[in-house]
Amino acid sequence: MRYELKSSKTKCIGEEIHENAMSIGKYFIVNPNEYHHPLPDSHKIIVKVMPPQGKNLHEADNVEAGQFSFTAYENGSYVACITAVDYKPETTLTIDFDWKTGVHSKEWTNVAKKSQVDMMEYQVKTLMDTVISIHEEMYYLREREEEMQELNRSTNSKMAWLSFGSLVVCLSVAGLQFWHLKTFFEKKKLI
Repeated sequence: MRYELKSSKTKCIGEEIHENAMSIGKYFIVNPNEYHHPLPDSHKIIVKVMPPQGKNLHEADNVEAGQFSFTAYENGSYVACITAVDYKPETTLTIDFDWKTGVHSKEWTNVAKKSQVDMMEYQVKTLMDTVISIHEEMYYLREREEEMQELNRSTNSKMAWLSFGSLVVCLSVAGLQFWHLKTFFEKKKLI
């Protein structure tokens, strides 16, 4: 993905990653004068990659480019934030950001070139990796579904007890009102 970022502004991108999934990313500032000049000092960024909870997985200050990789140790939304360094006069940076997760994070073409395996073996490996990724995703979704069903049952049970309690309170108040009116009318000798 490619986007523009002004000085001192931050752009955060989140990715829902499940446990034990591999993730890689790379980023760089696009040089508008690629062939003529190096990037000016104003073209620096600060990059942080954060898990759902805990310490930063990657942190880089005042860089023009970089990369990160990690294996998720918990389910949740992992966030990458890129901040353009504060510079006067304000400048606009073009950032190229590539983040791959799960089966997409493995570069099988590099493996195939290095080991000189034939094309069929390469395709089988990629398909096997895709099947494993889908299988893990199915188990993850099943776990989430069970959690949601348990939450639903718990909520229904609590609502049933609350409804029953409300009914008891209403009937008690109605009974007290009836008893009060009956005694009131008996004292006034209307009944």
